Amino acid sequence: LCIMKKILLFILVMTANVAVLAQGITLRQDNIDEVLSELTLKEKAELVVGAGYKSMLAGMTGAKVAVPGAAGMTRAIPRLGIPAIVLSDGPAGVRIEPRRKGTTDSFYCTGFPIGSLLSSTWNTEIVERVGAAIGNEALEYGVDVLLAPGMNIQRNPLCGRNFEYYSEDPLLSGKMAASYIRGVQSQGVGTSIKHFAANNQETNRFWNDSRVSEDVLRNIYLRNFEIAVREAAPWTVMASYNRLNGIHTQEDKWLLTDVLRNEWNYEGLVMTDWTGKRNTAAQIQAGCDLMEPGKRSQIRELVRKVKRGELSEADLDICVRRVLELVVKTPVFKGYKRSLKPDLASHAVVAREAAEEGIVLLKNDHSALPLARGTVAALFGVGSYQLLAGGTGSGHVHRPYVTQLNDALAHEGIKVFEPLAALYRRHIMDNPPKKSLLSGMLGSPAAPEMPVSHAALESAAAGADLAVITLSRQAGEGGDRHLDDDFLLSDPEIRLLTDACEVFHSLGKKVIVVLNVGGVVETASWKQLPDAIVLGWQPGQEGGSALARILSGSVCPSGKLPVTFPIDYFDLPSSANFPFDYSGRNSMSAGSEKENDVKNVGYTVYEEGFDVGYRYFSQPGAPAVSYPFGFGLSYTSFEVSEPVFSGDTVSISVKNVGAVAGKEVVMILDPVLRAFGKTRLLQPGETETLILTLAELDTTHFVIEQRGSYGCGAYSSVSLRLMKSARALPFSMPFASRARSVTCRSNVLSAVSALTPVSPMI
Repeated sequence: LCIMKKILLFILVMTANVAVLAQGITLRQDNIDEVLSELTLKEKAELVVGAGYKSMLAGMTGAKVAVPGAAGMTRAIPRLGIPAIVLSDGPAGVRIEPRRKGTTDSFYCTGFPIGSLLSSTWNTEIVERVGAAIGNEALEYGVDVLLAPGMNIQRNPLCGRNFEYYSEDPLLSGKMAASYIRGVQSQGVGTSIKHFAANNQETNRFWNDSRVSEDVLRNIYLRNFEIAVREAAPWTVMASYNRLNGIHTQEDKWLLTDVLRNEWNYEGLVMTDWTGKRNTAAQIQAGCDLMEPGKRSQIRELVRKVKRGELSEADLDICVRRVLELVVKTPVFKGYKRSLKPDLASHAVVAREAAEEGIVLLKNDHSALPLARGTVAALFGVGSYQLLAGGTGSGHVHRPYVTQLNDALAHEGIKVFEPLAALYRRHIMDNPPKKSLLSGMLGSPAAPEMPVSHAALESAAAGADLAVITLSRQAGEGGDRHLDDDFLLSDPEIRLLTDACEVFHSLGKKVIVVLNVGGVVETASWKQLPDAIVLGWQPGQEGGSALARILSGSVCPSGKLPVTFPIDYFDLPSSANFPFDYSGRNSMSAGSEKENDVKNVGYTVYEEGFDVGYRYFSQPGAPAVSYPFGFGLSYTSFEVSEPVFSGDTVSISVKNVGAVAGKEVVMILDPVLRAFGKTRLLQPGETETLILTLAELDTTHFVIEQRGSYGCGAYSSVSLRLMKSARALPFSMPFASRARSVTCRSNVLSAVSALTPVSPMI
């Protein structure tokens, strides 16, 4: 009995010593292996499964969380000093709850312009400044990783989330995303590039199967992500909801490991988009490290499958390690003391300047713009008084305010015709936007448009010097846009535009149209009516001020289109394979597999191949367009020199030969975009030399060898075009080609770097 007591005492002492030793281990940047070895199986499973929806819904439920309204969190392991980290949307600003119980303080975040406008700047520096401002707000409010940028290709103009995305072109998209990432991460906060990959529609987004050939996939739909990964090293990548060639991207080892990690040398973490429970073990095996928002049933599944031998604990350890590597980078781990008081005033200036650079002047007949001070403007359209600053869903931002066009014009010395303004104010008060349970969290649609009588038109034409008609469109997460009353103008809008032009023009007065939209709309059937058209996109909280400064001439427009505006929707090759006429359920919820066999709902075949946007419309025999990719007018004029080549760089001098200060964009195409640059603000007579680099990554084409030279292929010379203000100036330059091998899911794939100069040609 005495011996037994001694043995029991020895066991208790040893157990206590082990427990004390374990308690002494705390996560540091240099002891991840040690911490990993101390984690129990259950703790490992907890680290790769998010903490649920409680932070996102805290504004409605009152739950106690670090940052109410943040999209999600990871789980903490306090005994090892592993904190929970906070993940928050979104692309146009930090999306958190602006009000909290128990305090009168506010927690608003700056509402920046949407992605389509940012890419219209063609200015990587201003986009990086936007990213830095958003990153700083995330830091000061206690967010560790920003779930942005959204960077899917704008394959079709009716995608509901195009407003979050940058372009139909992968180079422009990748460069803009890389700049945004560098800006955010300069503040010590992480990013999550999304939605990886081929997530180009919202309809049935949880189950839709994007069927894309691998050469097209790599050249267009993965290329922008590769640029962002290689140039900016985002902390995380978000795997999308959809399936890709039959496999859920979150369970796709070829995509997440072979391509992303082994080919692109990505070293960060991969998380799921906010998906319900799927095959969690398959996600781990594919290289998806963090399941968000996370359910406890996923933790139990992982533990069970490891114990049964259905999941290797070594595979789980790989993902746990990546979670820990992310945690040690974060502000919360480093003990940063959030102020809850970011400099919103200075960030608003950045938002306004970005909006000004991304607004695109589409038409300006007979110098209808800029407007002279003292001009009296009759403002038509609800958007003239209630501007749509951004889209809905996870791209929505709780902004402290939105500057309105009517108020901002008055500040610029443009008088607003008051009798008409009074009618709109009353209409907006009596007809607020329809709201749902989630409107407070995800944003609201636009207020309904106001019918305008002929008498009101005649009164406005008699009392004002000109008309400004704002046409607004809203879109967002969970559903795609439609043709009628969306891509196409509604019948009331057409009547208003037609009647206003008739009445005002009869008196020798001009009509200006402002497009307050998140994506492309049809313009060809009506653009001949007004004297000027300004594409304002959804320009963020300072949008009214930015538009007014463009209209008044305080700022010279310099935005260029990042997408093509077709004449007819059905001119787009992708129109045959997109759910433009879908009338089924909204896709905010998880959806179902019931529609898996329905074309363009359960599956979408990318039959158009490389014929996306200008790649198609620039071909001989293709339909004409309303406004081409890269188009944008200015109040001044520029001269561009002949390009000078040196190695892999192209030098181009740009001179302002007009009467006002402005900025200009130049692009090099072959026939697809290879490089671009934007000048600083050039005073009249001033010149700047832009040096554009044709980097290997930017000039690589992927070719399915057994199908021959598909696409651009391998060649020894190429004809380039220098594009400036939508005018193409051809020149040629000889190049050598070289290939590198990549992992191909099917067939044999080679990557041809087709723009390596042999010798400069001037």
